[in-house]
Amino acid sequence: MKTIKGPALFLAQFASDDAPFNSWDGITRWAADCGYAGVQVPSWDARLFDLDTAAESKTYCDEWAGKARDNGVAVTELSTHLQGQLVAVHPAYDAAFDGFAAPSVHGNPAKRQAWAVDQMQKAIRASAHLGLTALPTFSGALAWPYIYPWPQRPEGLVEMAFDELAKRWRPLLDMADAHGIHLCYEIHPGEDLHDGATFEMFLDRVDQHPRAMMLYDPSHYLLQCLDYKANLDIYADRIGAFHVKDAEFNPTGRQGVYGGYQSWVNRAGRFRSLGDGQVDFGAIFAKLAAMDFDGWAVVEWECALKHPEDGAREGAAFVRDHIIRVTPHAFDDFADGGADEAANRKMLGLSQ
Repeated sequence: MKTIKGPALFLAQFASDDAPFNSWDGITRWAADCGYAGVQVPSWDARLFDLDTAAESKTYCDEWAGKARDNGVAVTELSTHLQGQLVAVHPAYDAAFDGFAAPSVHGNPAKRQAWAVDQMQKAIRASAHLGLTALPTFSGALAWPYIYPWPQRPEGLVEMAFDELAKRWRPLLDMADAHGIHLCYEIHPGEDLHDGATFEMFLDRVDQHPRAMMLYDPSHYLLQCLDYKANLDIYADRIGAFHVKDAEFNPTGRQGVYGGYQSWVNRAGRFRSLGDGQVDFGAIFAKLAAMDFDGWAVVEWECALKHPEDGAREGAAFVRDHIIRVTPHAFDDFADGGADEAANRKMLGLSQ
């Protein structure tokens, strides 16, 4: 068994134009002061990271990661959630997702998709320069507008969408393999890979690619009423990254999973700071320890109620308290009487 690394913090929700969150030096010092040992970095945020330079220069990567270490934190992973989202976009979301891309490709879906692929390629090279092995991302979505089977979906529509999704991702998976990187798809509503069934549909189309992994975040499963503990048992060999995020689901006579178009505060299902929701993290950390997950426990703060800085500080302590330092020996080794084949045969009453 292996002890999970952590606590770490995903910086996407904290980066801003205000100090200390507007510079790499400032935000890493702040994260260490909160009690974190690592940070997951949004690769698209130029205030913290220069992806173009990192893709070409190992020297830049060494110096950049070294500053974080000097400030008390390791770089756990780069995140490409926004760029991965743009690898596959249904036209219904063109306007909404244009803001994720460079202004030069706004209004041009083909150029935007090419830009997203280039960004993914750069992130794979940068991750290799940093000595990282996991790259969290989104899959993007072509079939999401048809998630509910009304009106009835035409035969072959979903299959065609997944065929195209696999076609777009296969070259990136092959590139990741050449660089020793797992692409860890966050299983998330809004993505075509939003549960185990859809993940398996994708795996089938990329020939069970060894670099196609999951980013496990139980909050998204709880809000889908999916068994997030059984999910770990089923996909133990495919868990490549871990977001520690809490949620609660309290359906009423007026709304359930779909939320009635209400704000996050007023939804039946909403994200909460760690310990304030319904996720059984004791069971999750035990399962991850037993299945030899050797990645980082990364806090992703998203809460409809609590101030982010409070959530961050409380989250570091929460994760530290839940990480299980695994035992190097069995608890009953003290009673081991020793044995050999002859002794075993004797105990079983077998002839010598």
